[in-house]
Amino acid sequence: MITKPFVCVLLGVCAFAASAVAMAAEPACVSLRDGWLRLPPGAMPMAAGYGQIHNDCRAPVVVVAAGSKAFGDVSLHETTLVDGVSRMRAVERLPIAAGATVELKPGGLHLMLMQPEVALKAGAQLPLRLSLEDGRKVDGTLQVRSAVP
Repeated sequence: MITKPFVCVLLGVCAFAASAVAMAAEPACVSLRDGWLRLPPGAMPMAAGYGQIHNDCRAPVVVVAAGSKAFGDVSLHETTLVDGVSRMRAVERLPIAAGATVELKPGGLHLMLMQPEVALKAGAQLPLRLSLEDGRKVDGTLQVRSAVP
């Protein structure tokens, strides 16, 4: 009597595990390329990060968060010009169409990296993780640069 429910539960667990392994085996189709951050002057508690986020997936993705072990807080922001005044606002969701690239650049979309946990020096490679709406994580690096590339 117990055998049938047990077998059903066991089959369900195996199917879930197999789908998780299949998902893990798929190559990453979202990537951060040419990531960099401008070395802030003096001991400023924040820096701005840039690069390109590529979505080579067959479906759109949405970036919903960013983080780094090198900073206490990381968020996506966008700078816009409104009535001649530069304004910056947080971006909660960054949709990226299938096959598209979003550029993070000075004066536009960018990362705000606050509360550095490490001393920033030119040439350093810092970790960055983007979180997608579907739960996937995208790891990349940001190179610290003293000037715009």
